[in-house]
Amino acid sequence: MPTALLLSLALACLPSQSPELQAPDLIGAEWINTDRPLTSFEKDLRGQVVLLDFWTYCCINCIHVIPDLEKLEEEFKDEPFLVIGVHSNKFPQEGERENIRQAMLRYKIQHPVVVDSDHTIWRSYGVRAWPTMTLIGSDGVIAGQAAGEGHYETLRVAIRSLLDEGKENGTLAEGPLSLEKEVATKTELFYPAKVLAAGEKLYVADSAHDRLLELSSASGEILREFRASNPPLHHPHGMALDGDTLYIADTDNHLLRKLDLETGTFTTLAGKTNLQARPLPDAGPGLDTRLNSPWALDLDGEQLHIAMAGSHQLWTYNLNSGRISLLAGSGYENIVDGPAAFARLAQPSGFARIGRKLYFADSEVSAVRSVDLEKDVVETQVGTGLFRFGDRDGEGVNEVLLQHPLALAVWNGQLLIADTYNNKIKALDPKTARVRTILGTGEEHMRSDALTMWEPGGLDVEGDTLYIADTNHHRILKVDLITKEWKVLIGLSAEAKEVPAKPMSRATRAAADG
Repeated sequence: MPTALLLSLALACLPSQSPELQAPDLIGAEWINTDRPLTSFEKDLRGQVVLLDFWTYCCINCIHVIPDLEKLEEEFKDEPFLVIGVHSNKFPQEGERENIRQAMLRYKIQHPVVVDSDHTIWRSYGVRAWPTMTLIGSDGVIAGQAAGEGHYETLRVAIRSLLDEGKENGTLAEGPLSLEKEVATKTELFYPAKVLAAGEKLYVADSAHDRLLELSSASGEILREFRASNPPLHHPHGMALDGDTLYIADTDNHLLRKLDLETGTFTTLAGKTNLQARPLPDAGPGLDTRLNSPWALDLDGEQLHIAMAGSHQLWTYNLNSGRISLLAGSGYENIVDGPAAFARLAQPSGFARIGRKLYFADSEVSAVRSVDLEKDVVETQVGTGLFRFGDRDGEGVNEVLLQHPLALAVWNGQLLIADTYNNKIKALDPKTARVRTILGTGEEHMRSDALTMWEPGGLDVEGDTLYIADTNHHRILKVDLITKEWKVLIGLSAEAKEVPAKPMSRATRAAADG
């Protein structure tokens, strides 16, 4: 490839890269969303311009890249260009093929993905961070590599140049590969993300259906459905209720919105549609400020607190003034306590408030932390680092291990934790930092004789009743916290299971079997 083009890519080369470095083959255990393995650049991918997306499905930065990949796939859909996801997991839960498949269905990922749970492909390409994209020409030579998000325009120009160059030098295939892809089986709920209890009603962010539901909290009957326009909701998550006003974290639109429950009218309060704040939001009038994946909400009088997962911060929207300002987090991803503005957070994803302490599930450090709303100080209850996680009850930060928790709720002075990647609900005593499992076996398989969950993402409590968004099981659970009796309020049950995944082709299974 000409040096001028390499420079124009503005992509960082691999540490040992020369202009003629051939791309290593994609030797993975299993493939998803393709009827055959795409291992060899010489045989399976010959003549294709390939963009490898190294990702892991917990990572908010990886989620941010998905819309860019979709745009590239659409622009070059009739040409020999292919995106291949390389799923190199961070958490053990993410290393299992079926869990990866569920994440792909949730985010509507259309391209093939190779399971790289032993990080063989990751190491062969010298990858060091999620996400990382590697661009490969039709001659099988690596053109460049870029880490992080926000490279859409650079990649678009580089792909066009590689396609033109491949045509000129005769290495380009005549057209795109023909691959058989999986079609999602839609269910009544589709990856519900968060729940909000309000007396006789329950509100559900039916995330992958891009809608909100109002249910009877007694029967689970759908009373009303809410869909927005200009823009439509896009993977909504957190909610907060004030009378007839429902506030919504419209996560993938990067918006804070409100819904008038009497009229069904949506209004944007903060953010700019599909314009993500990079790197960080700016304080100021809400409608002049870009947001970054708002994930959870907490209504505190005239203050609406926002877990800004994408920028690793907490923000506050003032309902009277319409201004948004920083509550906690420097924007650096890690786990560091202290003065709120200088603390380091890691993808906060759930809220619960006791008195003047706002607790948050800090998912990427597998932690439960708090910000004192009077003293402006961040403290950690459990959790110690980006790469320290597990499934262990106990007492204190050095003993307790969680795995990517996404939601919190308050019951009898305790914090209930959706320990999402452990498929359990745990209780934390904020006074002693003692954690114990109260619900869930850790299994993912749906059963009628035991309460099993699959990556639960939302919790709320009304009296002694706990509502759970059992996300990957596409259902809402209702649990009596005194007796531990439970039922499926709405969604799939063990007697009415989801249609099984399409089986792998013989070629794919042969590759998986080695």
